[in-house]
Amino acid sequence: MGVAAPLAGHALFRTRDLDEARERVAAIFCPHRLDRIGPGGGFDACHHHLQGERLSLNYIAYGAKTLIAPGELRDFYLFQMPLTGAAAIRNGSDAYVSDPGRAALLNPHHATTMIWEGDCRQILLRIDREAFVRHLAGLIGGLPDRPLTFTGAMDLTGPRGAALRALILHLVAEADAGRPALRPGSLLGRQIESTLMTGLLEAHRHSFSDALHHTRGHEVAPRMVRQAEAWMLARIDQPVGIEDVAEAVGVSARSLQLAFRRFRNTTPLAFLRDARLDRAHADLQAGLPGTSVTEVATRWGFGHFGRFSGIYRGRFGCAPRETLRDAQAAPF
Repeated sequence: MGVAAPLAGHALFRTRDLDEARERVAAIFCPHRLDRIGPGGGFDACHHHLQGERLSLNYIAYGAKTLIAPGELRDFYLFQMPLTGAAAIRNGSDAYVSDPGRAALLNPHHATTMIWEGDCRQILLRIDREAFVRHLAGLIGGLPDRPLTFTGAMDLTGPRGAALRALILHLVAEADAGRPALRPGSLLGRQIESTLMTGLLEAHRHSFSDALHHTRGHEVAPRMVRQAEAWMLARIDQPVGIEDVAEAVGVSARSLQLAFRRFRNTTPLAFLRDARLDRAHADLQAGLPGTSVTEVATRWGFGHFGRFSGIYRGRFGCAPRETLRDAQAAPF
């Protein structure tokens, strides 16, 4: 008896019929051309499939040299990691060879044509395009202004590529042991999916590599920090305490304080104070008739006017009354 193929417990089909293989694979991925090429027979296709929430883990082998031409994948990115053999890839204007040391990551907005060698056996990740872009947006701090486009083969021998390969093989091994981590509705599975998407973005060249590495170099704030900031800004004119903020985002006050210290070099309430100072500064700069420093300070939660004046000067380099005076003296 031979060693079982990866994900054997999640087999979809095995067939020697080319048309059946084409139709069954298309049901998971997309319609495509599939032709056996070169001399000899041996076509023996199998597809194993483990479905997650935003991506799926797959194993495919054809047992013969094949031409695969899906055109544009449209709705998903496709990561292909050969275990044996090689595949010639053309994705848009990009052309390269994928093998056990070099993976392929196919862009859905470029047409794809591939030739898999007869001994090519691959682990594949099908990643929902919209989910992948949303994940990237969370890492770079905003929605991408252009398509997420990967370039060339992914090196699986360097530190990041090797770590990603090891994680994927670990997930396969866990599934083969009857402990699949990827499954819809699983919080752990969703976290693993996020880790896989981050790993792909870190290990490979793409159109946002510079933005991602710049942001990562400055440490992206975790979600709780961003949620806390948004929650406080939505209540900027209301009394807010650290316990209120911590409860709103579902963490302890200490955890929130430590996260703000690490990622913002400040505290949550200092962040809120500075945001209120910015609003007060804007009101004073507007210099509307009837505006007073006392009224503006009170509006933005500063009841101690001497302290307000001191921290205002520390932030803007002048007293609040000077800002108001200059604004009111400016010609219309």
